[in-house]
This record gives sequence, structure tokens and C-alpha cells, in this order.
Amino acid sequence: MLHQENDSHHFMYVVSCADGTLYTGYTTDVEHRVVVHNAGKGAKYTRSRLPVRLVAQARFQSKQEAMSAEYHFKRLSRAEKERLVELVAETPFEDLLRPLFS
Repeated sequence: MLHQENDSHHFMYVVSCADGTLYTGYTTDVEHRVVVHNAGKGAKYTRSRLPVRLVAQARFQSKQEAMSAEYHFKRLSRAEKERLVELVAETPFEDLLRPLFS
């Protein structure tokens, strides 16, 4: 089923790859996207770094918001990314990301 822009949620997600690196992406279905990554049919980057494990996801009302969050997250240093991912257990990821692009 195709999602309509006005009735679906949009996600920015972070997976941890088998080699310890982080991959960040956008999707409307996080669970499905992780399955696709682990099937070797996801991003070229993750294909040689399987398996991947979901470590964070943030839900947004629009694709633009999710893509903006992804863009700003990718510009952070590795240490900054890891710190935000560690805080997900205490604070919703979208709340941690909003200050980056507000």
C-alpha cells in the first residue's frame, strides 16, 4: 500500500552496522526498511556491513522534517551521533533532534 503524504508518518532512522559504523536514512516504514537492509537489498553502504541493528528512530509529520533531521544528524561528528543515540533510552529521538534544526 502506498502511503499518502498527509496520512502517514515519516521517519529518520539510525542503524548500527556489524562493523560498528552508523547508517542514517529516511523511510515511512522502519521495520520493513531494516529487513530490507538485512536482506542485502538496502543501501549500498550497508550491504557489506551486515547485519544491521536499529538503534534509533524519530517520527515526523512530514517528509521534509524527517529529511531535514537526517541531513543535520549526518553533519554531526561520530561522537555527537553516538551521544544522541545513547540518550534515546531516556528521551524520544525526535526531541533530541529538533534542536539541531530549529
